[in-house]
Amino acid sequence: FKMKTSKKLTVLSASALIVLVLSSAGYKFSRTDLIEQQIVSYGNGESLPNVNNTAFKEGEILTYRLHYGALNAGIAVLEVKPQVLDVSGRKVYHIVANVYTNGAADWFFKVRDRYETYMDKDALVPWLFVRRVDEGGFKFSQDYIFNHYTKKVDVGNGEKFDVPVGIQDMVSAFYTARSLDLSNAKPGDIFSINSFVDKEIWPLKIKFIGRETIKTDIGKIKCLKFRPIVQKGRVFKKEEDLNVWISDDKNHIPIRAQADIIIGSVKMDITSANNLFNPLSKVND
Repeated sequence: FKMKTSKKLTVLSASALIVLVLSSAGYKFSRTDLIEQQIVSYGNGESLPNVNNTAFKEGEILTYRLHYGALNAGIAVLEVKPQVLDVSGRKVYHIVANVYTNGAADWFFKVRDRYETYMDKDALVPWLFVRRVDEGGFKFSQDYIFNHYTKKVDVGNGEKFDVPVGIQDMVSAFYTARSLDLSNAKPGDIFSINSFVDKEIWPLKIKFIGRETIKTDIGKIKCLKFRPIVQKGRVFKKEEDLNVWISDDKNHIPIRAQADIIIGSVKMDITSANNLFNPLSKVND
């Protein structure tokens, strides 16, 4: 046992030394290098859970139109990149979400936001989260490295946070939620996913409301209606001011999101859905 522990510590020390030397020499690690470091240095003999995912696959692209009141305000595009990465034996999805304003909204308050997650294909947990925000001239960046063996998130500048098993980032939480089994959901049921947002663990809770069929740009869609449980008084007047409709099929793609906030209303509607894993729950007239 002592010999095994000694060998493990030697590997970890050597890995840390290599990183330190290369960093000092000005070497910039690629994103896959950062993921590989977590897997190779800490994943000796440990396994991650396998999650059965039949909700999405590589190559999927979802596009949405954003409204602020009556104003056509912008576009959101979510893409699972077609190439699945192989990092030290782990298959990894690269998922990118771009949100940007257009038209008159660009003139009032220009937004160019990009969110990325590098998500384990089998365990459905993130290895790396990248956030680039540019909103009205205000810019900031976040790079969070997730280690699911040590259960820590490295946010940079020497800061690390302890996190629970199965922790998600802002983007991976969305895709993990889609993989939930909702076949027996009843009105009032609450589903919860822990995500790490802005250096805090944030429990995302959504309440199942019921089933509805709604009209969209891509046809009539059978949907499951959910209501995220939000904090009243700050952005939302009432708990029911935020509603989300997802397709009532195995894809569970968001079809519409609508929020009545203190200073108006915001709506997101799907405009296209390409390369889905399963048939969409369309209603034929």
